Amino acid sequence: MSIFTKIISGELPSYKVAESEEFFAFLDINPNAYGHTLVVPKEEEDRIFDLSNDAYLRLMDFTYKVAKAIERAVPCKRVGMSVIGLEVPHVHVHLVPLQEMADIQFTKKVTLTKQEFATLAAKIDSEFKVLN
Repeated sequence: MSIFTKIISGELPSYKVAESEEFFAFLDINPNAYGHTLVVPKEEEDRIFDLSNDAYLRLMDFTYKVAKAIERAVPCKRVGMSVIGLEVPHVHVHLVPLQEMADIQFTKKVTLTKQEFATLAAKIDSEFKVLN
C-alpha cells in the first residue's frame, strides 16, 4: 500500500484540495512552490501509462480542473505539470504554480506552516467547487 493510498483512506493526514469518486488532490508537503499540488487516482497504479486510456483521460480532465482552481487561488504566471513517479509507486501528477522555470525543477523548496497549508488548501478547494 503506497503512502498516497494511506492519505486517500485517511490513515495519514493531508491538505486536500479536491476530490471526486475516482481522484484525490492534495498539497505537496515538500512543495517546490506555494500551491504545489499532487493529483492521484484513488486506485493504486504504479505508472501513468499503465492506466487504461479512459482512466488516463479522466485523470487529465480532473487534473485540468484542479489546475484551473490553483490558477484562481494562487497568483502565478502559469501552472506547470510534471509526471515523474519514481519516488512513490502510485501515479501522481505534480501541479506547480510557476513564477520561473526553477519552480518546476524540483531543486528548491518552500516552507509553509500548518496554518498556511490549511488556508491554502481551503482556498484551492473553494475555487475548485466554484468551477465544478
